[in-house]
Amino acid sequence: MVKENNKLTKLGNKVEYIFDYNPQLLECVENPHINRNYFIKFNCPEFTSLCPITNQPDFATIYISYIPDKYIVESKSLKLYLFSFRNHGGFHEDCVNKIANDLINLLLPRYIEVWGKFTPRGGLSIDPYVNYGKNNSEFEEMAKERLWKHDMYPENINNR
Repeated sequence: MVKENNKLTKLGNKVEYIFDYNPQLLECVENPHINRNYFIKFNCPEFTSLCPITNQPDFATIYISYIPDKYIVESKSLKLYLFSFRNHGGFHEDCVNKIANDLINLLLPRYIEVWGKFTPRGGLSIDPYVNYGKNNSEFEEMAKERLWKHDMYPENINNR
């Protein structure tokens, strides 16, 4: 469900940081370039969550790329939302899928992908990737293609 905000509550205002998972922090505005396909990309290199079993912290860079339709996410609300995972007990795969689902529900984008690059714990890193293309559109086929090829040319990672 799209929740467009006529009045943004976070941008330009002092806010209290919430460290418990809260998708209600997300806000959106109208896409000013609805007639054009273009990517918006966010990198969050300081993402943290908690292992749901041990409560040890997990650290990641979260990459979010999407092609908007009618709405774009307001960036400060996205930052606060991502911070809200700080005390969330979720496996890496769960966090990445929650982020994708929440943004899909908010924005109804043409296309979106979320990739978590988690730092190793116990000598193993986990990098879950999820994507979505709007049903019955060219973006649905694009999502299939990008899913199969998403890691063909992996980037160099210097923090592992």
